[in-house]
Amino acid sequence: MHAIPSYTLRLGDKLHVLDAPLVMGIVNVTPDSFYADSRTPAVEAAVARIQQIMDEGGTIVDVGACSTRPGSVHASEEEEWQRLQPVLEALRHRWPDMIVSVDTYRPEIARRSVCDYGVQMINDVGGGEEEMLQMVARLRVAYVLMSQQPTMTDMMQVLAKKVNRLHSLGATDVVIDPGFGFGKDVSQCYGVLSRLDELHALGHPLLVALSRKTMFWKPLHTTPAQTLAATVTAHTMALMQGAHILRAHDVKEAMDCVAVVEQLRRAQQNDK
Repeated sequence: MHAIPSYTLRLGDKLHVLDAPLVMGIVNVTPDSFYADSRTPAVEAAVARIQQIMDEGGTIVDVGACSTRPGSVHASEEEEWQRLQPVLEALRHRWPDMIVSVDTYRPEIARRSVCDYGVQMINDVGGGEEEMLQMVARLRVAYVLMSQQPTMTDMMQVLAKKVNRLHSLGATDVVIDPGFGFGKDVSQCYGVLSRLDELHALGHPLLVALSRKTMFWKPLHTTPAQTLAATVTAHTMALMQGAHILRAHDVKEAMDCVAVVEQLRRAQQNDK
């Protein structure tokens, strides 16, 4: 098992020490997310989902209003904002200090989320286009840089260039996401998972978004709803390679996974 590298990450006006893994709970304010049970397009349903994430121990809430599942028709920018804005409004009214991430690849959505609602993190599934890199650097906000490359070798090369570009723009609070399910087939996803610890060479915290992905339900000949056990198994593998943040639909189970792996890590340290 790899020791978890310790980093600091500024989220809003607070500095967080990532010396133990965190769980990010998913809030899908879309009508067409790949996992049907996670869809909460109504504001009341989204608020109830956020409360559930908090009750189950999640630290970060990740709100997305534009599905990026394979084969989906992406909502327009204005439609994405019309879905997102009332949820952010209700969220900030009820929980003004909550750590909120917005899942978007659109720079203007990022800007409005940060400037209007104090969102502390942008989770970009777009692979780090130049306009977005410039935007998050101007906003001085934590940024999840996701890879769309199929192999670890290609991923490391592209991510290193993107990280260097972010640094040149003045961005420092960068989180790396290997992008399971984006630009990768099932076999390639497992290849990346088996070498996840290599991403620590980039010098930034590591987020994994494995929850109920195609890489589980396709080879198991099942559905996203039936892949909780597979997700927990993969979360364990990621944590044992030093992942810092688990992005999950099932927050309680992810928290339990973190607790067990941390117990094992402490036991190994005590035996030295």
